[in-house]
Amino acid sequence: MSNAKERKHAKKMRNQPTNVTLSSGFVADRGSKYHNGGGRPFQAQKQEPFPGTSRQRQTKMTHHSPVDPDVKEQSSSKIMFKKKGGWKAGPEGTSQEIPKYITASIFAQARAAEISAMLKAVTQKSSNSLVFQTLPRHMRRRAMSHNVKRLPRRLREIAQKEAEKAVHQKKEHSKNKCHKARRCHKNRVLEFNRRQKKNIWLETHIWHAKRFHMVKKWGYCLGERPTVKSHRACYRAMTNRCLLQDLSYYCCLELTGKEEEILKALSPMCSVDAGLTFAAVHCLSGKRQGSVLLYRANRYPREMLGPVTFIWKSERTPSHTSESRQLWIWLHPTLKQDILEELKAVCQCVEPIKPIICTPGLQLTTSEEKSQTELPDEKIGKKRKRKDDGENAKPIKKVIGDGTRDPHQPSSWISAATGIIISDLTMEMNRLRLIGPLSHSILTEALKAASVQTEGEDIEKTPHHWWIETCTNPDSVSLHHRQEAIFELLGGITSPAEIPAGTILGLTVGDPRINLPPKRSKVLPNPEKCQDNEKVRQLLLEGVPVDCAHSFIWNQAICKNVTENKISDQDLNRRRSELLVPGSQLVLGPQESRIPILLIQQPGKVTGDDRRGWGSGWDILLPKGWGMAFWIPFIYRGARVGGLKESMMHSQYKRSPDIPGDFPDCPAGVVFAEEQAKNLLEKYKRRPPAKRPNYVKLGTLAPFCCPWEQLAQEWESRVRAREESSVASSPSGEDSDSRRDKLPCAPTPENVDLRPDEGGTSPSSCSEPQEVMDTECPARMGTEWVAGQVATSSLLCVLRSRKWLKQLSTWCGPGSGDRRAARQAPGRGQPAPTRAACLPLLERFPRALVWVSLALLRKGSPEPHSMICVPAEEDFLGLRRDQLYCGPQESKHSDPFKSEIRKQKERKKVEKKQNQAPAEPEGLVGGPPAAGHRALTLGLWSGPLPRVTSHCSRVLLGFVTQGDFSMAVGSGEALGFVSLTGLLDMLSTQPAAERGLVLLRAPASPQYRFARIAVEV
Repeated sequence: MSNAKERKHAKKMRNQPTNVTLSSGFVADRGSKYHNGGGRPFQAQKQEPFPGTSRQRQTKMTHHSPVDPDVKEQSSSKIMFKKKGGWKAGPEGTSQEIPKYITASIFAQARAAEISAMLKAVTQKSSNSLVFQTLPRHMRRRAMSHNVKRLPRRLREIAQKEAEKAVHQKKEHSKNKCHKARRCHKNRVLEFNRRQKKNIWLETHIWHAKRFHMVKKWGYCLGERPTVKSHRACYRAMTNRCLLQDLSYYCCLELTGKEEEILKALSPMCSVDAGLTFAAVHCLSGKRQGSVLLYRANRYPREMLGPVTFIWKSERTPSHTSESRQLWIWLHPTLKQDILEELKAVCQCVEPIKPIICTPGLQLTTSEEKSQTELPDEKIGKKRKRKDDGENAKPIKKVIGDGTRDPHQPSSWISAATGIIISDLTMEMNRLRLIGPLSHSILTEALKAASVQTEGEDIEKTPHHWWIETCTNPDSVSLHHRQEAIFELLGGITSPAEIPAGTILGLTVGDPRINLPPKRSKVLPNPEKCQDNEKVRQLLLEGVPVDCAHSFIWNQAICKNVTENKISDQDLNRRRSELLVPGSQLVLGPQESRIPILLIQQPGKVTGDDRRGWGSGWDILLPKGWGMAFWIPFIYRGARVGGLKESMMHSQYKRSPDIPGDFPDCPAGVVFAEEQAKNLLEKYKRRPPAKRPNYVKLGTLAPFCCPWEQLAQEWESRVRAREESSVASSPSGEDSDSRRDKLPCAPTPENVDLRPDEGGTSPSSCSEPQEVMDTECPARMGTEWVAGQVATSSLLCVLRSRKWLKQLSTWCGPGSGDRRAARQAPGRGQPAPTRAACLPLLERFPRALVWVSLALLRKGSPEPHSMICVPAEEDFLGLRRDQLYCGPQESKHSDPFKSEIRKQKERKKVEKKQNQAPAEPEGLVGGPPAAGHRALTLGLWSGPLPRVTSHCSRVLLGFVTQGDFSMAVGSGEALGFVSLTGLLDMLSTQPAAERGLVLLRAPASPQYRFARIAVEV
């Protein structure tokens, strides 16, 4: 055998097992013979020869039967192997005897056992992969996963058994399997209608879903943030250009009845001390939009329900008075249920009105209903074709509005005593918001006032009879022209902030899709439109007249007519394609839709002295069904679209509370805090212990929530204990009185009725808020914490009295408008609060929180749930020595739960081994894993919280709810709540030069940073 053939054979046999029969090429020496006693072949393996090596392996023979001595003598031949130098003996020149004869039965039994073991190993599947996945890659086909005949015949039986299992059962095929059928307009509408039965879709949902990260919140599918990086771009749009948002998810409640009855019913739910009410003069006339804070009847300042905005329907003439008035209350969806129930209670509207017209929903044709009834009898997995009814087939309508509402559920309630009717108009209108100085330009370019219908035109074919009747009235035509003139004046005004806050303008416009530009562009203000300076000056000073605030959108019958008679986009594009001159103006004449709208001015930032009017804009109220018809023209004029994240940034830069997160005394705010703590805890647990902060060692008791009740209660008891100790240590009453004049104190038992809470404990007891905490971790303030908050919220409230807020703003130091002057000379000329001045405030609000804004003096970016602390004397000394002094650092805390967590892990390991043991009965193993032991998490405080105010080296004053780097001022800014008692105590003890300075510390950082606190009104 040549060397080439030898190398080729060795390469072929290198991956074979050791007991491979030698091929015929491997022959022994010519003088020797193979003795294969009983037909058993001689087995050996030749190692692949390499240059310079001559090692060979000798095969081992297993004798299955005893060999006679005669046989040994007869088989004295040697095994010869061919080496590089020629034919030689074994590896060491030794010889091995081969039996000449064997027993056939014993040999066959041994081989049969080996063959059966081999077949068993081949037939049994030793992995989780399917049969077709065991094939080589070049033999696999995609059809093997569902077609058994594509497999080799030897594997078809196993694949058939796998296919018959329940796990691999084929799902029921949809009616339209192919992509082309699913993209059919009829099928897409059916699918979209089905998907809207669980969560409400806005009319701009499809547009948002292609460009935004969508979230399911408050029963809606809403766009959270754009998929592109646009944080700074959205801020620039709100500051210099225009930002567009869809606020159609806001709920609208309509009250209809006599004006006196409505005001009488709503007066217990609001207070003049907190601001304007429903009876404000400008708002009652209908020319301005108002905002009010609603409480439960006669429960102010506690048991708040939430903030709302309201609009009264204006009358055509100021002298005209009507007994029946309409009031729209707009509110956040999280506040709707509580406020609706309270409104029905105060208005005595307990009798529901049966709905005459069902809400829009999925209406099936006759053939579809029949197919649904016959569906269970058909074979599952069989493709079903749609059947048309021919002439009886009805077009499927798209869901417009609330697709989740039950048609049989009442949406209106009437009072037999007062005659007030409460109607739920949620999703019956669209609300779009334009923010920024270019809002006027975009509005005037995208919208055009509707043309007046003349008598000479063909009016028989038009479906808009309401507009024809309006044009026949000279007064209505004159009013429409005045509204059009005021609307045209808006194009030359540089910013919406120049117009009086809450101005309302009613208008009827034409179809904005007709004036759609061929390409997207950016509009700019045109000063030439404001040639009449006198009218512009009058508009800026007095606002829109009362009669011009009238709009037909208040009439539900007209809105329904406008929605039903809307020209479809397909019909509009067909008519545009039939123009003789492509690209010319499309004139529809009497067929053009007239849409009544309502423009509402949003004032933007109204608190503080700096950046007044920032974030102002306009809200546009539209009839339902016209959302996308106005949405696209606004975008084509240069508006950038924002989502929920941009709404939060807008409220943060205005330094206004965000709904519902910044209302801790509201039920919706408590639920929001619970959900937020749960989500943050799950996110924290997803990280390994080495990649997440240890909040116990950092001294952060509640990193995912804010224990407001415990904070207010501890400050109350803290100041009371200090006052009692000062009284006890004072030798005479005069000294004690002089000391009390310098220190604001909590109300004494003689001045305030310290009634026990609902739980039966005294308000001064600190054990009550600790026991209501979750026993596992304060970050998991779930059902138990919420229940405790509600049970003990009889005293917790947020200070919203404008009188006392102005006084606090004065005590905190200079205004926040001039930040440089505030840093250079803080507190100059401001008197310190005294006990006589603070006592009436603390008597009325014993446990109150104050909404404050904080500006960092140096670098740093605050985060939500950051701690607001009181600086110590050594902190002020360090700041005086070095103006670049950042602040102190919190020392490392010990972790008392570390050893217990280690024991918990050991118990889990033991329980895991017990669960794996088959001898243990299921009843004992399936019980609670650690009865009597708390479930601990490394890095989080477990069990009742200790005193939160004195847990760290700096006394805790409050928490941050919103915080980030502010692009408006170029430094970090934060918003949050502090204890009213603690704030007065801090202001009274601080020096005049450093009054209003606090320390901020992030939950995951030991570094304190200086910030200036301000109360903006």
